[in-house]
Amino acid sequence: MDALDQTNSLYWVADRRLATDFPPTSHALDDPPGLLAAGGDLSPGRLQSAYRLGIFPWFSPDQPVLWWSPDPRVVITPGKMHISRSLARTIRRARFEIRWDYDFAGTVDACAAPRDGQSGTWITAQMRDAYVALHEIGIAHSMECWSNGELCGGVYGVAMGQVFFGESMFSKQRDASKVALAALSSHLYEWGYVLLDCQIENPHLMSLGARNISRFDFESILQRHVDQAPSSSAWTIVSE
Repeated sequence: MDALDQTNSLYWVADRRLATDFPPTSHALDDPPGLLAAGGDLSPGRLQSAYRLGIFPWFSPDQPVLWWSPDPRVVITPGKMHISRSLARTIRRARFEIRWDYDFAGTVDACAAPRDGQSGTWITAQMRDAYVALHEIGIAHSMECWSNGELCGGVYGVAMGQVFFGESMFSKQRDASKVALAALSSHLYEWGYVLLDCQIENPHLMSLGARNISRFDFESILQRHVDQAPSSSAWTIVSE
């Protein structure tokens, strides 16, 4: 991530400023695409303000906090994730027990673990602690797959109003992350969510039914739904 090569035109957020202090997302750079600002902290107040605007943090351990607002944005409509025949068979066979918010910290830790071909992770201890703090106040959530008492797949993110902002997912067994994402998509639909944000395009997400929408359209959805409460049943049952 060579984002700081372009800092001459980058907005810097000072720690002393208000948590709401972000530039308009139209100021995001074209190179690297979507980089909006640097600096500041990962306090719960600042993170909530960022997500309400469609802004999220992503940075390497040797960098300051970097804030992003990509255009286009990759999203999944809850309930409309593409389920392949093989994935449908796995779901029908109930290989995994689905739980949510059962082990949020463990889900984040598993997402942060090194992966094949990677030497490190962007989920630093600072990022982990920030999202655990959001979970403790009821804003960040995890959807998890369990098998024989082991957490073997999951996804976590931030829920604001009727929008869920996905952050990362992991799999220790075949299809576990896909099953977790499918469960998330299905339950978000049941709970009245209108959008599952996937941030940035990759082939895996696109194969699961993700699509690109413009930043303008994404922010328009946020303006209409980020303050609208989902169903009162959302996140109230921890396993099925």
